[in-house]
Amino acid sequence: MKIAITGGTGFVGRNLACALTASGHEVVIIARRPNQMKAANSRLFSIGLDDTEKLAQAFSGCDAVAHCAGINREIGTQTYERVHVQGTRNVVSAARQAGLRKIILISFLRARPDCGSAYHETKFAAEEIVRQSGLDYTIFKCGVIYGRGDHMLDHLSHAFHTFPVFAFVGFKDKLIRPNAVEDVARIVKSSLVDGALSRRTVAVLGPEILTLRQAVLRVAGVVGRRPLAFPMPVWFHHVLGWVVEKIMTVPLVSVAQVRMLSEGLAEPWPPCDHLPDDLAPQIRFSEEQIRKGLPPAAPFRLSDLRCCQHQAGG
Repeated sequence: MKIAITGGTGFVGRNLACALTASGHEVVIIARRPNQMKAANSRLFSIGLDDTEKLAQAFSGCDAVAHCAGINREIGTQTYERVHVQGTRNVVSAARQAGLRKIILISFLRARPDCGSAYHETKFAAEEIVRQSGLDYTIFKCGVIYGRGDHMLDHLSHAFHTFPVFAFVGFKDKLIRPNAVEDVARIVKSSLVDGALSRRTVAVLGPEILTLRQAVLRVAGVVGRRPLAFPMPVWFHHVLGWVVEKIMTVPLVSVAQVRMLSEGLAEPWPPCDHLPDDLAPQIRFSEEQIRKGLPPAAPFRLSDLRCCQHQAGG
């Protein structure tokens, strides 16, 4: 099969691309700012989600598209509305023009309307666009996805190597069910290639239920650090998220992520289908799996600040 992947150089997109090409499938990688990634049996298009005609040209000859592109903070013109809603509308329009038979959407576990979070609301709006597209579809509502090159393990590791303390979000510990990216790629691949989960919206939940405290301290143990860990109110983390979004190239935590963590990431809302046993995630959040996903041991550096990036670029 020939499959297009939007956000194909991002965390989930590149892992899906590798899983597909490893099985002999051809991949068309769509990315606004392509990096050096080049998988075998793949073609890379430097296209944003705004240009429907160019998307349709890139989709030409493809059987399906996996729509993985998304943002967890707004930067300049890259707003949630523009990327999640209008971008998804354009991907659907291009898929129809190119004659694709199926679209996959990577959404968020608790995406829903009228909840006061632009991230959640626009992710749900994207789901509705896909459900009403007239195409065969599968929507995957995912919570925490971890692995090499992710946000979770990457930033936890750097934080533990930088700060002697760690503040949990809120005073009531919430539950999470971490998903290994290998599991997510396997499940999405099955839907694309085998036609599994046709016209369904499904929750993707890891096999292990942990409190956020347990998960964080497990990572700290693998990193070899013992930070002083304590809870702080949600409002403090909202302020922290707002500040680091302004000053860091990839923020330590975004405002949207604070909202996610304050709600917990163990159950979908609104309720949706669960995966059948043969497709359900199997990889536990073990020390071995955490170790596989950790970046090289290092603290945050000045290069992580946006002002220093601009100076370097000038």
